[in-house]
Amino acid sequence: MGSNSVVDMIQASSKVHFSGLHVNGHVNGLEQKAATETISASGEIQRQPFVIGVAGGAASGKTTVCDMIIQQLHDQRVVLINQDSFYHSLTEEELARVPEYNFDHPDAFDTDHLLSCMEKLRQGEAVDIPKYDCKTYKSSVFRRVNPTDVIILEGILLFHDPRVRKLMNMKIFVCTDSDVRLERRIRRDTVENGRDIGTVLDQYSKFVKPAFDDFILPTKKYADIIIPRGGDNHVAVDLIVQHICTKLGQHDLCKIYPNLYVIHSTFQIRGMHTLIRDSQTTKHDFVFYSDRLIRLVVEHGLGHLPFTEKQVITPTGCVYSGVDFCKRLCGVSVIRSGESMENALRACCKGIKIGKILIHRDGDDGQQLIYEKLPNDISERHVLLLDPILGTGNSAVEAINLLISKGVPEGNIVFLNLISAPQGVHVVCKKFPRIKIVTSEIDNGLNKEFRVIPGMGEFGDRYFGTDDD
Repeated sequence: MGSNSVVDMIQASSKVHFSGLHVNGHVNGLEQKAATETISASGEIQRQPFVIGVAGGAASGKTTVCDMIIQQLHDQRVVLINQDSFYHSLTEEELARVPEYNFDHPDAFDTDHLLSCMEKLRQGEAVDIPKYDCKTYKSSVFRRVNPTDVIILEGILLFHDPRVRKLMNMKIFVCTDSDVRLERRIRRDTVENGRDIGTVLDQYSKFVKPAFDDFILPTKKYADIIIPRGGDNHVAVDLIVQHICTKLGQHDLCKIYPNLYVIHSTFQIRGMHTLIRDSQTTKHDFVFYSDRLIRLVVEHGLGHLPFTEKQVITPTGCVYSGVDFCKRLCGVSVIRSGESMENALRACCKGIKIGKILIHRDGDDGQQLIYEKLPNDISERHVLLLDPILGTGNSAVEAINLLISKGVPEGNIVFLNLISAPQGVHVVCKKFPRIKIVTSEIDNGLNKEFRVIPGMGEFGDRYFGTDDD
């Protein structure tokens, strides 16, 4: 599509667009096109599943919660994998003493096999999941599981091993009263499994209850969401499903880093990206459409600042309940490209103070701070860090380290850019997990020259007209 046709499209469709920002500062991704693809080192496109872990005590209602989630995610490909499938097969010696075997201990599970299966599914490979026979205490039958959009892991000790926790995008702990869990276990083991009630109670007091206190309950602290009353809590399950649907509409990196925000994509935004990425676009058009995109990013970034509720009287004499945004705010631009974002920030925030940082690149990884001029009271302000391109992340790390050294809390920094490379996102988010990044698009990666691809070239040269042309 040529530049002229893109301009025509933008002009023809120029209407008000919302960035999808909720009052709570979260991106509304329900209407955003799913972008669950990543590019491997070999250049192949891989789909990354959304992994949900559901843990809790035995008979707490975990399976019911999983079934409810699956039913409500009817338009997604979902697979349920039970931790019980990965019990170790008992040896002949252990079979002779089954009543003495602790099935509620972490060592009862083949966690390495679980990790192997999960890694293959994440890489897009089909796997054979064992079916554990509770009568023979062996796994002799397998079921074929293909890669899916959503994987739900369910088990009592899912959160015990940090390697398993690391696989999960969402961790849910089902919390049910101990008396209810015991009653359910007695009914299940006596009615469904034909066991004697005395044996069930002996096993509960000897293994189940101690294991819950020692291994299961302590992992509750790792949960992102705790569901009281299990499957009876329909409101909690509905909210979880809504959140999952939102995440499925986001870039994979947004699932990994909750403080990474990609503004809601529209044909307007895609059209403007097409123009500023086109090497044939004139300087005038490049500046014009870059400024429009920058304004959208700045507006979105401002939505992540703290606010207080405020009531005002309208000209009609009515009361309007609204919000009052943070007053202690400043911008910091990374010279030179970051200066291109200052006008948009000034247009949104009248009289805002703006500091500057100049960082010189010394080789591929080395960064050298050359110049900094920041507000004297910057430690008391929220900071919007301005740099249109997040590439390797090295300059960003240097700039953020400087801000933190000046007393700015990490959580008070919002990093604004137009495009981001996954490598830079990883570097910044891993080192500064409380910082917020707001961008308009995430590109494929970096080339051998450490330039963002597909990218838009040297932004500063194109914006300020100092390129070779």
